Amino acid sequence: MQAAIKRIKSSLKSYYPETEISSFSYLIISKITGFSRTEILVNKNTVFSAEQSNILENIITKLQNYIPIQYILGETEFLGLTFHVNDSVLIPRPETEELVDWIRTENDNKETLKILDIGTGSGCIAVSLKNEFPNSIVTAFDISEKALETAHHNADLNKMEVIFSKVDILKVIDLEQKWDIIVSNPPYVTESEKTGILANVLNNEPHLALFVPDNNPLLFYKKIAGFAQKHLLHNGKLYFEINREFGQSTLDLLYKQNFSEIKLRKDMLGNDRMIRAIYK
Repeated sequence: MQAAIKRIKSSLKSYYPETEISSFSYLIISKITGFSRTEILVNKNTVFSAEQSNILENIITKLQNYIPIQYILGETEFLGLTFHVNDSVLIPRPETEELVDWIRTENDNKETLKILDIGTGSGCIAVSLKNEFPNSIVTAFDISEKALETAHHNADLNKMEVIFSKVDILKVIDLEQKWDIIVSNPPYVTESEKTGILANVLNNEPHLALFVPDNNPLLFYKKIAGFAQKHLLHNGKLYFEINREFGQSTLDLLYKQNFSEIKLRKDMLGNDRMIRAIYK
C-alpha cells in the first residue's frame, strides 16, 4: 500500500498540486482495495497483486492525460450520496451542493412538494432533493438520452423515486403540470470563457451542458423563467445556479419577468452563484 501511494505521488507530481494528489491517493487505493480511509492506514503494509498493480498503472496513465478522477473511478459523492458519472454528464460540484442545501433550508421537508429539476445531468439535484424531501414528487428533464440513463441509474442506486423525461427546455411551450419548486443548473459558461477552463474539464465534460453563446449568455435563464411563470404554483419558487459574471443581469431578468423576493447568494468562494425568486 505504501509503495502504491509513493508510486501515485511520484507519477503525478508534475501534473497536479500536492494536496490534490494526496486526495487522489486515498480515492484510488480505496477503489482498488475496497478499504475505507481508516482501513488503508491500518493495512498500509499490504502488497498489491499483479492485477491491482495493473489497475493502478491504468489509473495513473489516465490522470496524466487529465481525465477527471471522477470519470476514471466512475463515481463521486454529492451530499452524502453516491453518484455514478461518465462523460455524458457534468461532474457534480460543491457549489451545486450549496444550491440544494439552500432549497432544503427554505422549504418544509414534511410537505408534499412538487419539484422539477431542469437539465438534470447526473440527477444529483433531483435525487438529492428527493432524499431531502421524501414526501415530494420529483420530476427531472434533460435533452440528452445518455444523461437520462445515467440519472435514472443514480436514482435506482440511491433508492429514490424520480420521474425522468426527455425534454428540450428551449423548445417546450406549455405542459399541463405545475410545480412548487423549479430548479436548474443550466449551461452558463460563455464560449469566450473556454480559454480559462482547465483541460480536464474542457476535454472531457459534455459541452452541451456547459456552454452558451457569447451574444446570448442568459439564453436558458430567459426560457426557464418564462416557463416557470406558467408552470409554478402560487408562491412557487425558482432556483438557479448561475455564472458568477452575470449575477446582476440574471437579477434584472427575473425582475422584468415579474418575479419577487429575489435573492442573490454567493458560494463558499465568495462568487455570485445562485438565485432564488418567487412567482406570485
